[in-house]
Amino acid sequence: MSRPKRPGRPRIIRSIRVLVLRLAKENPSWGYRRIHGELLVLGIKVAASTVWQILTNADIEPAPERASSTWTQFLHSQAEVLLACDFLETITLTGTRMYVLAVIEHAHRRIRILGATAHPTAAWVTQAARNLLMDLEDAHCRARFLIRDRDGRFPELFDAILADASIEVVLSGVQMPRMNSIVERWIQTCRHELLDRTLIWNQRHLLHALREYERFYNSHRPHQGIANARPLQPLPTPITDPAQINQLDIRRHQRLGGILNEYHHAA
Repeated sequence: MSRPKRPGRPRIIRSIRVLVLRLAKENPSWGYRRIHGELLVLGIKVAASTVWQILTNADIEPAPERASSTWTQFLHSQAEVLLACDFLETITLTGTRMYVLAVIEHAHRRIRILGATAHPTAAWVTQAARNLLMDLEDAHCRARFLIRDRDGRFPELFDAILADASIEVVLSGVQMPRMNSIVERWIQTCRHELLDRTLIWNQRHLLHALREYERFYNSHRPHQGIANARPLQPLPTPITDPAQINQLDIRRHQRLGGILNEYHHAA
């Protein structure tokens, strides 16, 4: 006489597993609970833990990790036409708080300092957008997207001006600074390499220092994010001859009194 089968967790029907994985693939921002809800709407009753298990077994992480992965894919796929901007704040020796608006190209890491002011009014920020478009046109830069945060200093006209130039503004998520990590990293670098080492007297001095740093950053400084290339200068052909290396004459060029150092071959 055979023993009765013990009750246990029912096997997952293959068609349900296929549907869960399809929903996950077609909707990268959906977590297991959102997928579970969609199944219920379709009249398919399974436990939320079952959806979690299906995703886990397929090596698919639940949201928001998958949403983050999708965002990373967007950044890589659109890098050639993607800009990002943000405000940097600093204080002069006289105690004036200054606001610097900067824009960076994702693909080549080229930085553009749009200006510095103690009063980032709607009119000032709007004019900065116009100046950016003129600079992009002169550089033949065909941007399609610009990432910015939800800072209230950006007026609606800022977005409208860019939209007229076929540049779509993409807002970063609330409390998700990683969505705009490229320009955030530049701000940290600018602070570390320039502002933390410079006594800024006033707006004029700040703009001078930023322009020097902009030239240094774009034309000389190597960037790990683009294989140590420079935004405006390709890497030279490597020197492989040991005898030639032994005879190199490397000279230093100082910017801002030695705060920034560049090294070049002697002429």
